[in-house]
Amino acid sequence: MEYRDYYQILGVERSAAQADIKRAYRKLARKYHPDVSNEGDAEERFKEVSEAYEVLKDPEKRAAFDQLGTNWNSGQDFQPPPNWDQGFEFHGGGYTEADPEAFSDFFESLFGRGGFQPGAGHHRGFHQGGRQFHARGENTHARIAIDIEDSYRGSKRQITLKHSELGADGRPVIRERKLNVTIPKGVTEGQQIRLAGQGQPGIGEGKAGDLFLEIAFNPHARYSVEGKTVYLDLPVAPWEAALGGKVPVETPSGSVNLTLPANSKNGGKLRLKGRGLPAKEPGDLYVVLDIVTPPANTEAEQAAYRQFRDAFQFEPRGGDAGGNRGSV
Repeated sequence: MEYRDYYQILGVERSAAQADIKRAYRKLARKYHPDVSNEGDAEERFKEVSEAYEVLKDPEKRAAFDQLGTNWNSGQDFQPPPNWDQGFEFHGGGYTEADPEAFSDFFESLFGRGGFQPGAGHHRGFHQGGRQFHARGENTHARIAIDIEDSYRGSKRQITLKHSELGADGRPVIRERKLNVTIPKGVTEGQQIRLAGQGQPGIGEGKAGDLFLEIAFNPHARYSVEGKTVYLDLPVAPWEAALGGKVPVETPSGSVNLTLPANSKNGGKLRLKGRGLPAKEPGDLYVVLDIVTPPANTEAEQAAYRQFRDAFQFEPRGGDAGGNRGSV
């Protein structure tokens, strides 16, 4: 997937005011509109221009795009950084006034999913004939990252959310607000927490919308999660793997004495039923064995390895006498 510099496509500076962006779009849209343009690549250029304007005309999407930074070049291979939109609050959806099929994979990867899910619609209050109308505020969406341990125990956290507003100069201005959030026990990645009344304020006497927080897990040195299933990488010594026995293991829910079978293989999985993420039907935890070979730095250690070598008729690249491939 290729990176697209939306400012470059419209030919404007990153500091451009919204009015400048609108003027640039109108000029290019007239030039490349397929119904009037004689340019050979008019249709493709019109799509690019429309996509760029779709992002830069919206203060929230523009501010989020700006968060990606300037260390990218158009055409460069691109993958969104992990949790790139974490803590950023969005109103409405990624697609607003255009056909989603007209957008590139780059646009889709940033604004087609996740925290950019459609809200309840953009409501506006207005007066007509002296009568004031009231409307419920729009729902908002944000993504937050928590520790895996938070899901095991449940927790209370203060989070900081960022949202954008248009400043006096027509540029998006980032504002922050802090909220106290209860993380429910057993929450899974991708699940949403609803905070009633914490979305967009209502119009007139209309109620405020809701805020939906999508959960992501922070990277962990030892644990990874798929749904309710947790995987734990466990370093073991070669003799532990070969001889088997009890090994103490620290899991998110407490310490366990794990029984290693003799002749355990590197990458082997041992299941601890019900020790995954808590739920009415809790997930399982799988211990993934990582056999670690100690270095031979001293003469005594080297001698021990030579003795170990001489004690076995073992060929790691051709199978040993027992027909087993080397795994330690």
